Amino acid sequence: MSEYVVELKNITKTFPGVKALDHMQLNVKPGEIHGLIGENGAGKSTLIKVLTGVHAADEGEVLVDGEVQHFKDPQEAIRAGIACVYQELNMEALLSITDNIFINKWIKGSGGLLDYRRMHAMAKETMLSLGQDIDVTKPAGSFGMGIQQMVEIAKAVIANAKMIIMDEPTSSLSDNEIEQLFKTCRKLKEEGVGILFVSHKLEELFELCDRVTVVRDGEYIATKPIGEWNNDSLIQAMVGRTLDNQYPKKYGTRSEEPFLKVEGLNSIGVLKDVSFEAYGGEILGFSGLVGAGRTETMRAIFGADRIDSGKIYIKGKETNIRSPRDAINAGIAFLTEDRKGQGLVLPESIGLNMILANFRRFTSGLLLDKKKINEAGQKNVDDLRIKATGLEEAVQQLSGGNQQKVVIGKWVNTEADIYIFDESTRGIDVGAKVEVYEVMNRLVQEGKCVIMVSSELPEILGMSDRVIVMREGHITGEMKRGEDNFNEEDIMKGAWEVQE
Repeated sequence: MSEYVVELKNITKTFPGVKALDHMQLNVKPGEIHGLIGENGAGKSTLIKVLTGVHAADEGEVLVDGEVQHFKDPQEAIRAGIACVYQELNMEALLSITDNIFINKWIKGSGGLLDYRRMHAMAKETMLSLGQDIDVTKPAGSFGMGIQQMVEIAKAVIANAKMIIMDEPTSSLSDNEIEQLFKTCRKLKEEGVGILFVSHKLEELFELCDRVTVVRDGEYIATKPIGEWNNDSLIQAMVGRTLDNQYPKKYGTRSEEPFLKVEGLNSIGVLKDVSFEAYGGEILGFSGLVGAGRTETMRAIFGADRIDSGKIYIKGKETNIRSPRDAINAGIAFLTEDRKGQGLVLPESIGLNMILANFRRFTSGLLLDKKKINEAGQKNVDDLRIKATGLEEAVQQLSGGNQQKVVIGKWVNTEADIYIFDESTRGIDVGAKVEVYEVMNRLVQEGKCVIMVSSELPEILGMSDRVIVMREGHITGEMKRGEDNFNEEDIMKGAWEVQE
């Protein structure tokens, strides 16, 4: 009997023009939480797809309990005991929790009819075992992301998975939901289930994992017990170089007058008298808990959501923004946190996606200017270190982090005056984050205004010149770099402050 529930041995996988995996190694023990980390484009997604039967390896072996496996599809991988909870949840929102858990695994009674009484009971019991006392007959879409993720884990439990892959599982969860997820992982560990925990968040690996494997450029780098890693050694193994400054703050020259002034912005049930100023040559950070109204404020400014009252001034002139096109014409760029749903046209090429927000800059007469598109696109690829075979590659073929860089490139090409970065480093690795910060630095040094919405306090403090804190649609505080209240404790006080 093998000591490992799952092993990858010398796995190689090549796509046209790219060797995604090159003699990759991995092994996970029963009852172990095993971290997997690497830069975007390092091969993590391909590794997961080989493990789950989405891709067949060109060379090497996948073993489960010491037995060589040849998965033809994901269902074969599940039957062998390998399940995956993907970052993009696979939920049928209109179907019940029970239906989602048992889809393709239906239990039938006499006469071949679905035995819902038994399935409801099993679904209820499984969700209770994961700390969720909910009505499993209700539609999955009526629950939040945390519950939906537990439903995905319940699918794996019902299928008697020997190993569960969790792909960036905390990227869209609140702190309470993350705490519950960690409890669930530890409970599954006690029951002998192996967990492959894929995360860009180093603090999560140190809190949860027993061992961590680092991959880089499709190659295996190292596996060590968590006690033998620290922040610096993990980062160096990931990127192949030291990152001397994780938050490379640089300063611009603040404009005398605000580029953006918001007065009394109200949206019934969402925003309450939001007023602030943002200047050229500075990064204005927005902090707060999930649901505080930060993204809603930015969407209202950008014309994506309706406002009931309030005024917006661009460089001193009151501006009526009724749509995103109005905002773009006014010189505002909005890098949405939903890169796949709102930021990109996934089947189209990198080159085309790069110009979506500013076609006029890339036309000659009535036609697109291929030379201009290629020159700007290649500059974006080089500046942002986008890993791709070329500008013609479809964006959907890129890793999540590289897709995010394409979104950034698209908006940089608008040559706007005001750039809103909404959770723009979520789900990307520490090396790619530094590259995003350098883009922000370059913009403020060019005199542009940058607004950064982030849930990561070290990032907010590391990169902002000023920080505005929100809670329940209100602004509860403002902090300036260099002042005594520019710290995590005071920001969190503002985030938790109850408005009368």
